[in-house]
Amino acid sequence: MTDVHSFNNISLSGRGGSSPGLLKINSGGIQWKKQGGGKAVEVDKSDIVGLSWMKVPRTNQLGVKTKDGLYYKFIGFRDQDVASLTSFFQSAFGKTPEEKQLSVSGRNWGEVDLNGNNLTFLVGGKQAFEVSLADVSQTQLQGKNDVLLEFHVDDTAGANEKDSLMEISFHIPNTNTQFVGDETRPPAQVFHDNILKVADVGAGVEEAVVTFEGIAILTPRGRYNVELHLSFLRLQGQANDFKIQYSSVVRLFLLPKSNQPHTFVVISLDPPIRKGQTLYPHIVMQFETDSVVESELSISDDLMNTRFKDKLERSYKGLIHEVFTTVLRWLSGAKITKPGKFRSSQDGFAVKSSLKAEDGVLYPLEKGFFFLPKPPTLILHDEIDYVEFERHAAGGANMHYFDLSIRLKTDHEHLFRNIQRNEYHNLYSFISSKGLKIMNLGGAGTAEGVAAVLQDNDDDDAVDPHLERIRNQAADESDEEDEDFVGAEDDDGGSPTDDSGEDDDSDASDADGGEKEKSFKKEPKKEASSSKGLPLKKKAMATEEGGSSKKKTQKKKKDPNAPKKAMSGFMYFSQMERDNIKKANPGIGFGEIGKVLGDKWRQMSAEEKEPYEAKAQVDKKRYKDEISDYKNPQPMLVDSGNDSDSN
Repeated sequence: MTDVHSFNNISLSGRGGSSPGLLKINSGGIQWKKQGGGKAVEVDKSDIVGLSWMKVPRTNQLGVKTKDGLYYKFIGFRDQDVASLTSFFQSAFGKTPEEKQLSVSGRNWGEVDLNGNNLTFLVGGKQAFEVSLADVSQTQLQGKNDVLLEFHVDDTAGANEKDSLMEISFHIPNTNTQFVGDETRPPAQVFHDNILKVADVGAGVEEAVVTFEGIAILTPRGRYNVELHLSFLRLQGQANDFKIQYSSVVRLFLLPKSNQPHTFVVISLDPPIRKGQTLYPHIVMQFETDSVVESELSISDDLMNTRFKDKLERSYKGLIHEVFTTVLRWLSGAKITKPGKFRSSQDGFAVKSSLKAEDGVLYPLEKGFFFLPKPPTLILHDEIDYVEFERHAAGGANMHYFDLSIRLKTDHEHLFRNIQRNEYHNLYSFISSKGLKIMNLGGAGTAEGVAAVLQDNDDDDAVDPHLERIRNQAADESDEEDEDFVGAEDDDGGSPTDDSGEDDDSDASDADGGEKEKSFKKEPKKEASSSKGLPLKKKAMATEEGGSSKKKTQKKKKDPNAPKKAMSGFMYFSQMERDNIKKANPGIGFGEIGKVLGDKWRQMSAEEKEPYEAKAQVDKKRYKDEISDYKNPQPMLVDSGNDSDSN
């Protein structure tokens, strides 16, 4: 019999995903190592309390349960592997794997079996799925009958996993007999409490070293009781509960707010915590700066004399943010970053700015920049390619502000807007002292060059030359008349927009004067709106002339002898139908009658329109003949009375 069984492509399933790796089983236990390095699992033979086989789609799964309550699932065994490994387990481990059946009915209504820290959902006595409650990162009671479980994002999950289990919800009706409750604790509450006893969100049996109650946390937003334990910290709120291992704490930041009675304490995490679909790499807490707290640490004497000797004290009394960061610093082993040498114009540690439409403060630190509170953005100096000072558009209150653009080596850019102009010198000096490259409008910036861009208009009343030039151009253009605009005439000698018959004025003038005249209409451009204190030339010209610049054109009278224009088919139709519409719709307005007539005319066929179009053709011929005679009158023969007979 082989002493070592090796398998090259066995996946470890757990914490919402699976990753392939190398599995070795020998007489001493089970070892699994993730492909490409990283996560490794070692289970000693003496720690194994149970083994199981389950047929899963296209392969087989080996379940390994340890005395610590952990449950490992290895997937990818062939049928022949099951037979050989079963014999090996019986001889080497003295244990016979249990045969489990998988429910494939597809039903989602069944029973829950809580065995240790494993939750098994059974349908018809067969296992539908199984999860380890150690993988649960958060549990919430939603309403009276629903319990939501959220799972950790674990490094055993494959980087290319397309789908992974992140949350699951259970509905426990009040008629449930498995989790019996009462009037104050429905079955869902009993189920929720049982989950908390073994899930990775509860405090467990480990007592909190110290607890800070009602701490305001800005991201993720809410008020939480913060419990500091020996190996983790816990954020316990009304709707959310987070358990964060100290191994995930990268650094602590203690940053006072300028001219405000609050201090930021930021806990940077890697990996971040998760709330819903949002990841939070920074926990931003806000403490009252002058608040004093007195705390007693619950730590054994052995730990105080060994692990925390010369580090922690048995009790603390002082400012709450200092006590919190001191205790957390030694429990987690993370370092604390405080403001460095930078000072603002108000002798603060940060400058006011905005990022992504969110107002906040930007802290220039010794090794990076930190924008708070939302979105918390940490930029290390080593990540920066260059920075650039950008001036706001000229004019108005914007002249008092500038922007700071930070370009990263990854080509990502952070734009911090609306920084007060009086912060420029301090910011520039600090950035220069850190050896960061400063670009100014596309070129390498010097102190004088950037200052020329940002501070060339210290006088608030100074006139911006660019704005002045635009205003002058607008004034000049408003004085000019458009000589290219000529009023067009239609074929009949009238305006195309005038249907009243007055467009025959030019024809009347031909008859009176014998020479056809065309009227030209000039339309001046609209005046450009002027800013206060900037009179336009046109106004001055109008004042000098003593009158309006508009010239009224005297309207010509219509010749009463001019022929009446031809009527269209629609006009004949309107004459016939107008009275009928009035009778059918008493009280209808004049405009509404026109709409009804238009709708009817559009819906008529060509055959229905034919009688009216025929009348229109006759009238058109009439008008053509009359207008011809009107424009070209025949000379009249007058009897002089001097005629004599030739005979």
